[in-house]
Amino acid sequence: MQKIELEIVALSHSITQSNSYAVILGEVGGLRRLPIVIGAFEAQAIAVALENMNPSRPLTHDLMKNFMLSFDIQLQEVYICDLQEGIFYAKLVCFTANDTIEIDSRTSDALALAIRFGCPIYVNSTILDQAGLENDGSEKERTHIASENIQSNNSNNLSTLSLSELNALLNEVLEQEDYIRAIDIRDEIAKRNEQK
Repeated sequence: MQKIELEIVALSHSITQSNSYAVILGEVGGLRRLPIVIGAFEAQAIAVALENMNPSRPLTHDLMKNFMLSFDIQLQEVYICDLQEGIFYAKLVCFTANDTIEIDSRTSDALALAIRFGCPIYVNSTILDQAGLENDGSEKERTHIASENIQSNNSNNLSTLSLSELNALLNEVLEQEDYIRAIDIRDEIAKRNEQK
């Protein structure tokens, strides 16, 4: 069994399941991609960390990181170790001054913590062989087109609002802790500021 390092290359709406998202993990130094379908809350937790947002109060994964650091527990790596009936299983490999411990975790939670700790993500090579997709030019093109369609749909809704309305909406969605929507609004505001 060989471990292969992965990195998060995309987070997008899932085309196959409504109200779901897909986190796309890419093989470091390779062409294969591993798509994992996750829920909206998990996608939000990952998006917050990827975008370096600072919520007014700690989210669950921030709390977990703070708890672990308070007790001198470091997250050494995340290991996606199994795939059964379409469900990925992961372990948090943690270490203290005296011990290394593996903790069972949902893959989405493990990824949210990996981003916060800045630790590597690994997958069992058998899983990547079984569920991975080869990233040739056509897949890249399909991903790019799908991403543009999602952005276009979000931008069309936001393009009708004034800059002051966008700023008010941004504050509103941040209070509701809808960080994925906040990213879209922030991007629209930035695009308009660049056009000035």
